[in-house]
Amino acid sequence: MEGRGQEAPEPEVSDPSEEEEEEEEEDEGSGVRVTPALLKATTGEFSLESILLLRLRGRGIAHLGCLADCSNLEWLDLSGNAIAGLAPLATLRALAVLNLAGNRVASVEPLRGCRSLRQLNLAGNRLRSLRQLRCLQGLRHLESLRLRDPLGNLGNPLCATPAYRAALAAMLPGLKAIDGQRVAGRGSELFRLCRELDAALDGDAAPAAPPQPPQPWVQAGFWEARPARRSAVLEEATRQLGQALRECRELGRRADDSIAQAQRALGRRHHGNFGF
Repeated sequence: MEGRGQEAPEPEVSDPSEEEEEEEEEDEGSGVRVTPALLKATTGEFSLESILLLRLRGRGIAHLGCLADCSNLEWLDLSGNAIAGLAPLATLRALAVLNLAGNRVASVEPLRGCRSLRQLNLAGNRLRSLRQLRCLQGLRHLESLRLRDPLGNLGNPLCATPAYRAALAAMLPGLKAIDGQRVAGRGSELFRLCRELDAALDGDAAPAAPPQPPQPWVQAGFWEARPARRSAVLEEATRQLGQALRECRELGRRADDSIAQAQRALGRRHHGNFGF
């Protein structure tokens, strides 16, 4: 009896979202699975490593399958699917923009491996607590995080807490925008002033804070020339354009040769007729 009494508290310690995630993973088999054939048909690329941008919105996808093989992927849209597990995304080191809005995500733990991630949209999923987002603290380049989208009527259970944005900004101080609203950087001060003015007009303004010392509009060195940033997308597009131009020149040369041969053949035929 004592042994049973010790085992009883275990369901209370476990996170309720874990049980929900397990149920969702069991249902993944009923949805579409990402396969090499699907990726090649969507992008036209023969090699998965050549895929840099990928849009798979609203495909009924439930399992990310071979997406981990797209090792150079930089931009990925998976919104409007039935995705619960994100494990294949853990190896995408170059991924900078990720849209997972409107899925069944209850854990973002695999995203800690996406070291280049800058923009992340998680609106319309099943995140219940800010603790589930602590794994994002190691993403030093993360600037924009969306958990709620009023226009699309998308949110997460944790958005029911009124102060979740302030807590999220404290937990991830590198964020410049939360739910599309600036919290740091250029424009954030103006947004804060407008919000305080609206509150004052409504009669709900809090006691005025002491005036802040003037701050420069831009950071030091903002106007200095910066070296051009190499873009893998631009390099790939340039390579494909150069290959297409070379093929066009080769086709033009072959066409000229065929026309010249036809003209010579016609010339010999007419010359024989006059001799007759």
